Amino acid sequence: MTAVATVVPETRATGPRLNWLRDRGMGASILVAALSAAFGVLLVEITAYIGAVLQADPFIGDSGTLAFVVALLSVLLTVVAMYVAAIVTANTFSTIIAGRTRRIALMRLIGATARAQRAQVGKQGLVVGLLGAAIGLLAGLVLAVIGVQIGGQLIDNAPTDFSLAQPFVALPAIGVALTTWAAAWAGSRRVLSVTPLQALGGSVERTHDEVSGKPGRHIGAWVLLIAGAALLVGGVLIGLVTPLGVVVAFFGGVLSFTGLALGSVLFMPPVLRLVGRMFGSSATARLAAENALRYPERSSRMAIGVVMGVTLVTMFAVALESAKRLMMSQVTGEVPEEFFAPMDAFAAVMMVLVAVSAVIAAVGLVNLLTIGVVQRRRELGLLRSIGLSNRQVRTMVLLEATHITVAATLTGLVLGVVYGWIAAQSLLGSVPTLPEFTPAGLVAPQIPWVPVVIIVLATAVLTLVAAATPTRLATRVAPVEALAAD
Repeated sequence: MTAVATVVPETRATGPRLNWLRDRGMGASILVAALSAAFGVLLVEITAYIGAVLQADPFIGDSGTLAFVVALLSVLLTVVAMYVAAIVTANTFSTIIAGRTRRIALMRLIGATARAQRAQVGKQGLVVGLLGAAIGLLAGLVLAVIGVQIGGQLIDNAPTDFSLAQPFVALPAIGVALTTWAAAWAGSRRVLSVTPLQALGGSVERTHDEVSGKPGRHIGAWVLLIAGAALLVGGVLIGLVTPLGVVVAFFGGVLSFTGLALGSVLFMPPVLRLVGRMFGSSATARLAAENALRYPERSSRMAIGVVMGVTLVTMFAVALESAKRLMMSQVTGEVPEEFFAPMDAFAAVMMVLVAVSAVIAAVGLVNLLTIGVVQRRRELGLLRSIGLSNRQVRTMVLLEATHITVAATLTGLVLGVVYGWIAAQSLLGSVPTLPEFTPAGLVAPQIPWVPVVIIVLATAVLTLVAAATPTRLATRVAPVEALAAD
């Protein structure tokens, strides 16, 4: 037990030096929490400012419905950002725990309990959440000050008495700290299954056979997916009567996507397998495709963040374009360009805000790819020792990243169109339309192709950026040294 007393303090989250913060992946986790908190704080301030601008407008200042829609979007977008950050953080900690398998097993071997090990990971998640939330709160307030100054110069009826001291400005930071803590706890569940005998092995992910043998997890994913689908249908039906149907659809979207994220090891491998056939039959391409399928948990964790980002941006683009087309159908004669200028400006602001969630997901992809390469040093060293050149190893890592992002982008585009139509339908189905002011009924989905092209190009750039660090790491260590690594 003396060994336990000497080893445990080095990894405590409450240690005086917090050395564990230097572990690969922790810095990116703090960045994810900071981005999410800054996004939420900035969104609270921007929404309050937009509300003040609308109230100052002589034509629409008394519109209670418009103010409600703006406030509702603020709440929904903040929740979405924290949701994305939570999934990215949980996936990051899951990957980190997979890399610590041997270390955890050694601790178990000398007397430490699995619950004590998991409690330490939970404390680490709390510290990461608090640091990220504090940094994000300050950054969000600074950006809000800059935004208000810019708005005062560009907007004609800018409010002069607007105050940044909003009553709910601290809630996003508090929410991010708590969700990061909870996500770290959820991501560390694998600690409970690590046995002392695994101290003799290396740090590896579960294989396809091991993952497919967990029916309990799959049942939970299907339950969430079916419940979410039922709420989505309910939101569409309620939306034919009241715009509040979008709230029901929102919770349906959260539940259904959580089911998809939890069951990503079931849903992503078929897409990955299909995309893998596009890469040709060279040895490097086949290795990259097989690596993505051999350990579906690792590949699915990397892909699901990109799926979230693409889905969110596509969903809002489709919903906003559908709303615009509905408005255009109500105007007779030639429509001046200035008519839709306010809506286009609002749509541009919302798309930028939603893109922040995509950036959070992109940070998660870069982080997971880097951690994955570090944890595969033995595998990469073996490949180099049997004859693969540095260039082939770099190509393989790049193709793996491309494989994952292409599969995730295609999945996200499909989900985004579906979710976007449901959002538009549940919000606009009850809107009175001309000439008899009858409810709009079924709203046809509209796909804006310019945002879709931008999304595809952005994911291509993301692939190159995300693979830059891992490809360097993959060839930095000599084969003999890599084979000796844990």
